[in-house]
Amino acid sequence: MNEGRESSGEIVTDIPARLDRLPWSRFHTLVVVALGITWILDGLEVTLAGAVSGALKESPTLRFTNTEVGMAGAAYLAGAVIGAVFFGWLTDRLGRKKLFTITVLVYLSATAATAFSWNLWSFLLFRFLTGMGIGGEYTAINSAIQELVPARVRGWTDLVIN
Repeated sequence: MNEGRESSGEIVTDIPARLDRLPWSRFHTLVVVALGITWILDGLEVTLAGAVSGALKESPTLRFTNTEVGMAGAAYLAGAVIGAVFFGWLTDRLGRKKLFTITVLVYLSATAATAFSWNLWSFLLFRFLTGMGIGGEYTAINSAIQELVPARVRGWTDLVIN
């Protein structure tokens, strides 16, 4: 066993090989189902602004134009890209589990805050933050799959989840 020995400054371990030899179990199924449900919710979130665009245009408070509804979609996508990069970087430093929890909380909080938007700029800010949370989830979910699922079924699992 090479576990824990250092060789020229690098830690050598055979833990990944051990994990890859594990049979598929209930744990793996639960991980895939939980992460898959998160992806479904994320997918629904992407369509949210478009689905409620009529209500956003007719709102007595917001009265958005078509352009402003489009800006809301763009703010969400920009947040997702920046969130994936930022939270992906943080995930490597703080751990997958902690960052998955943080990104879900960012996503949930920002989505709830969106309901209380008082003008275009607050709506765009909350949609951007929602996108950041989702972007962070993307990186955390895919990292979790790569780490927790045996190599022989990783490709199949990635297809199912993504």
